[in-house]
Amino acid sequence: MAMTQGGHMLQRPLTTTPDAWVHAVLADFDAFLLDHAACERKASAMAMTFVVRYPDRDAILDPMIRLAKEELGHFHQVFRICQRRGLRFSHDSKDPYVNALLRELRRGRELEFLDRLVMAGVVEARGHERFGRLADALPPGEMKEFYIQITQSEARHSELFFDLAKIYFEDDRVEERVTFFVEREAAALAAIPPRPALH
Repeated sequence: MAMTQGGHMLQRPLTTTPDAWVHAVLADFDAFLLDHAACERKASAMAMTFVVRYPDRDAILDPMIRLAKEELGHFHQVFRICQRRGLRFSHDSKDPYVNALLRELRRGRELEFLDRLVMAGVVEARGHERFGRLADALPPGEMKEFYIQITQSEARHSELFFDLAKIYFEDDRVEERVTFFVEREAAALAAIPPRPALH
């Protein structure tokens, strides 16, 4: 067993982000900030989607509402950073990484519920890993401190999704799907050249 950055024990750890991604982000940090803002907004909407799709799953409702609010707060923080830098938002572009993982969701309410929780946990674990790489690379200052805080948040979020999955499903079923999505996640990232975007 190996431990992800989120603190959850997985059968296979996440792959390590290459230095080329860090270089791509630092070379066009403004583009990365705009993508980061979009990711936080989408994460907030995703959390609320759980509330809408699964209103009968009492254990997830309060955590997902709180997560939606936290992610929206992060979006607001990144928005203010973008505003100070004179950046303007544009229309969303499709995220090939997320779309590749969404294609792996199984059909059927129970199977999809498990897969959505596990997928979200793996995506948040990747966010933790990549924000951590970026925080390490940034010079001392406000931006570095901001990304250190974001990194810590992503770890909590990842663990939350795995913990919620284990409320409704046996541990071995959860671990099986975690291993599956970790493998698919690595393949999805490998298919995308390094670029100034979170994924």
